[in-house]
Amino acid sequence: MTKKTVFNFIKTPCGQAKYIELEANKTLLGKFRLLLFILIASIRDWNIKE
Repeated sequence: MTKKTVFNFIKTPCGQAKYIELEANKTLLGKFRLLLFILIASIRDWNIKE
């Protein structure tokens, strides 16, 4: 399994699991929630080392 590029920004295991869950929702609202989640999770995980 290859590591997704977005996982360089979302570093916590629970955040990565939530990303996969939100990615499955293909509706317009689901895509908007995914975009907001990526933005907020990236900011929160900014200082976490890999």
